Amino acid sequence: MEENKKFKLVSSKKTRYLLPNILTLGGVCLGISSIKFSIDGNFSLAVIFILLAAILDALDGRIARLIKGTSEFGKELDSLTDFVSFGIAPVFILYFWELNNYGKLGWAITLIYSVCCVLRLARFNLTKVDNKQLWKSNYFEGVPSPAGGILILMPLFFELSDLNLGFNIKILTPYFTVLMAILLVSKIPTLSLKKISISPKATIFILLGIGIIFISLLNNPFETLLALSLVYLISIPISFIMYKNKDRKGNLETSEDEHEDVL
Repeated sequence: MEENKKFKLVSSKKTRYLLPNILTLGGVCLGISSIKFSIDGNFSLAVIFILLAAILDALDGRIARLIKGTSEFGKELDSLTDFVSFGIAPVFILYFWELNNYGKLGWAITLIYSVCCVLRLARFNLTKVDNKQLWKSNYFEGVPSPAGGILILMPLFFELSDLNLGFNIKILTPYFTVLMAILLVSKIPTLSLKKISISPKATIFILLGIGIIFISLLNNPFETLLALSLVYLISIPISFIMYKNKDRKGNLETSEDEHEDVL
């Protein structure tokens, strides 16, 4: 007679496995709440909740690896949370802000972005890096969903900021949303910064930079988010060039090794 298998969230009784999952669940609550605030017309708070969800998303995986609390359950939960917080919530904010004015086309654009996000997450879960090319782990294939969820809100950042360029940024919203959807499922390499080595001498400057960013977010949140988004967009072609140079060097080294083996 077969024994009944009990369902387990994690394979260990140690409480450290719960902390990363708690942060992940906090992220999905923030994402869903941002939709609620966008329905109420409180777009400022909706954007802030998406930003907080992105911060939690950046922390949960790193904390899990730091305290050795990674699990398969946590990995799947993180992907589902990313889809809700960055595949649905941001584009719904845009829908209630501007896209609903385009009728069926606006709703179609909303669906296109969400579908592209879930396809991007499914591809990410299946991506495996060859041990001979570990440098590729420093790059994502396409724009990651948290970054995409922030980037599509750029027109709203501009609208909520005190900037005034005499231009109606709202008319760019549908085109920009479709562009971000394409970048999500594209194969353009973007920096992940997961395994970038940092010199001890540079640590103080990095901490200073992070401190300045947080101060800027407190004083001018939407202007800072707009500036950071622009910096990220500029980094995409730079990361593409860096990736191609490393890939070219890796192929040359591989061909040289094969040539030596033949000789």
